Amino acid sequence: MEQETQYKILRTLESQPETTQRELATDLGVSLGKVNYCLKRLVEKGWVEAQNFYHNPNKKVYAYMLTRQGIEKKTYMARQFLRWKMDEYDQLQREIDQLRQELGEEALREDSIGVAYDEAGSK
Repeated sequence: MEQETQYKILRTLESQPETTQRELATDLGVSLGKVNYCLKRLVEKGWVEAQNFYHNPNKKVYAYMLTRQGIEKKTYMARQFLRWKMDEYDQLQREIDQLRQELGEEALREDSIGVAYDEAGSK
């Protein structure tokens, strides 16, 4: 189970414990089967507790609560995820700078659809 998916599930469940597996799958852009698998692993690790609503006639309705260990792990993963995203951002910034250097002034005079402008700003 990839860490990014774990982190996103933990983050969602912390703020929305009543969310369904189907809603999680839609929100995360993954299959329902993957969410089910991930939740089972998170429960096995002791990071999430599944509690069904006793007063709900549909006994398949659960609330997914983060355990203390799950909250600690989510915080740790958030730091890792932030570090990874910042590294990714820095790499993209270096690539952008390199492309700008390669293209020179031409890159600075083009608009978002690639139409070149002269020094006076005319097309």
